[in-house]
Amino acid sequence: MKYKYDKTADAAYILINDLPHAYSKEIDDTRIVDYTKDGTVIGIELLYVSKGVDVSGLPYESELGKLLARHHVKVFA
Repeated sequence: MKYKYDKTADAAYILINDLPHAYSKEIDDTRIVDYTKDGTVIGIELLYVSKGVDVSGLPYESELGKLLARHHVKVFA
């Protein structure tokens, strides 16, 4: 997993792998998951990161929570 944060947009993107993007699924107003054609998760976009991130129900929830915590992001589960 690779973490990228855009301070201006207050958004983070967690890259899971480099497979081709086919579609995105908006979980809610702050969380979007990107998939390949066969449904493999390729990335997770998180908005308003400075307010904290709810990882519940996201793919790789446990690993994602640990990654965000290492980057000093408040994590809600």
